[in-house]
Amino acid sequence: MDWQIYIKGFKIYLKLERSLSDNSVEAYIRDVRRLWEYLELNNKKMTPTSVSLADLRAFLSWITDMGLSANSQSRMISGIKAFYKYLILEDAIRSDPTELLESPSTGRKLPDTLSIEEINQLISTIDLSKPEGIRNKAIIETLYSCGLRVSELVNLKISNIFFGEGFLKITGKGNKERLVPIGVQAKKNIKIYLEEIRIHLSIKKADSDTAFLNKRGTKLSRVMIFMIIKDLAAKCGLKKSISPHTFRHSFATHLIEGGADLRAVQEMLGHESITTTEIYTHLDREYLRETIISYHPWSKK
Repeated sequence: MDWQIYIKGFKIYLKLERSLSDNSVEAYIRDVRRLWEYLELNNKKMTPTSVSLADLRAFLSWITDMGLSANSQSRMISGIKAFYKYLILEDAIRSDPTELLESPSTGRKLPDTLSIEEINQLISTIDLSKPEGIRNKAIIETLYSCGLRVSELVNLKISNIFFGEGFLKITGKGNKERLVPIGVQAKKNIKIYLEEIRIHLSIKKADSDTAFLNKRGTKLSRVMIFMIIKDLAAKCGLKKSISPHTFRHSFATHLIEGGADLRAVQEMLGHESITTTEIYTHLDREYLRETIISYHPWSKK
């Protein structure tokens, strides 16, 4: 019996026997589909009844690497546990592989994930009357809308920004290149910075193609990006411990929680498979762009 049939039965069980709301049912089903999707992507051709504790732990490690917050992981595991309790009730399995699955809190700690409201709060704190304020807004928008690492942000080249096509060409770890869709907000604010602020700087020759610069016309350091974010958090009274990577985690978490395809999110983040570097195929550019448009919270701003 395949996944589709088991999931269909699980859905009926949740509606009729547990009397859950439509939204709750869909959330549970989505959690189980995430597990199925992970197994398929990693060439683990198995039925729900053959999934082991080791497979589930590997899945948990993978969604951690994808940037999913601890709270989101706990909710997803709850959905998967409910699914396997259903399989026990149906006598489809004799033992529950989720019984010994550890809580995400026992794993490595992730940076805090920001809510959309908290990100808006940070941005509203920026003083846009100052040139560096306009730059800093473009930086925050780019980190969150594109899910970049801080090293990728500071090394972003103007020649690798394709406004017409709606993509950034990013050089990530191991000098691997990938295309990342630019969110609507990021595109707008990068343009404002380039056309109204950067153009007036006295730019050093070595950094003539670098997108984000300091007031001396040279490339920003990673430390400077950290300081910008820490300063904004302090000014708006945000108590969470955040860093540039927090926006990357928020990017991934908000997309995944919104229902985006894990394979597309992994491609945009530039992650490798946890089993082999060759499993993930490069996705069509339009497909990645549509994922951002459909699932990123700021896509329609």
